[in-house]
Amino acid sequence: MNKIIGTSKKPRITVFRSNSFISAQFVDDDKGVTLISMSSKKIANTGKPVEKAGVLGEELAKSAKTKKITEAVFDRGAYRYHGQVKSLAEGLRKGGIKL
Repeated sequence: MNKIIGTSKKPRITVFRSNSFISAQFVDDDKGVTLISMSSKKIANTGKPVEKAGVLGEELAKSAKTKKITEAVFDRGAYRYHGQVKSLAEGLRKGGIKL
């Protein structure tokens, strides 16, 4: 099993999904710091969880652009690339982040 590692130029995006919410963060593993963190709890959209995940991805992409991050490595962890996780990744791509 290969370990996914992020750098300051190409950080790792980690995903955590609960029954109600999804959260993601940009992590620089070289320095051991979290660059950006966001959760769907803060999203005002009252749609379905999959829709909230897409909006979360777009908001994360906006925050990443302000920190001059254009590329990232997507670490979905043990979650299948399906539903909320897929919607989050598509939102990041739509916001201009190259995964």
